[in-house]
Amino acid sequence: MTRIETLSADAAEAALLDLAALLHACVLAGASIGFVLPFTLPEAEAFWRDGLPALRSGARRLLVARHEGRVVASTQIGLAAPPNGRHRAEITKVLVHPQMRRRGLARALMREAEAVARAEGRSLLILDTRSDDAGEALYRSLGYAVTGVVPDYACSPEGVPEPCTFMHKRLQETERDTRRRSGP
Repeated sequence: MTRIETLSADAAEAALLDLAALLHACVLAGASIGFVLPFTLPEAEAFWRDGLPALRSGARRLLVARHEGRVVASTQIGLAAPPNGRHRAEITKVLVHPQMRRRGLARALMREAEAVARAEGRSLLILDTRSDDAGEALYRSLGYAVTGVVPDYACSPEGVPEPCTFMHKRLQETERDTRRRSGP
């Protein structure tokens, strides 16, 4: 049975080896998530360890899916924003272990991330993904709209520049939407 949970900083620290193994496996399988090859397990562990302060401060939330007790998928919700951006959150690093793909884990994580964002009073979610990747199709199916595409935005794990699609989703109608719909 697979379950999704929000990890505190202490729980994330306790799961550091699972989290590092997940990130490492995803990068080695070609995920374009900010790292280039060669990419080692110690580098993956350092990524998660460096993120612990944001979890402790509440600037970031970490959701994981566990299968038979092991972390097999994760995503993060960035909540830190300047005063004029506290209505939005950013989805980052949607990871599903290559052996656990095509089971609905990314979709379940995204739905839970949206619930967390709503609970935090956020009305807009933003994210970016490799253009024309399976992730882009998933996000479209969840109601995310394309904001724009930036060519050569990031490098693949092999170091090749590739385009990135920026997407957004409104979680609730804004006051401006209401005014626009009802007229002046």
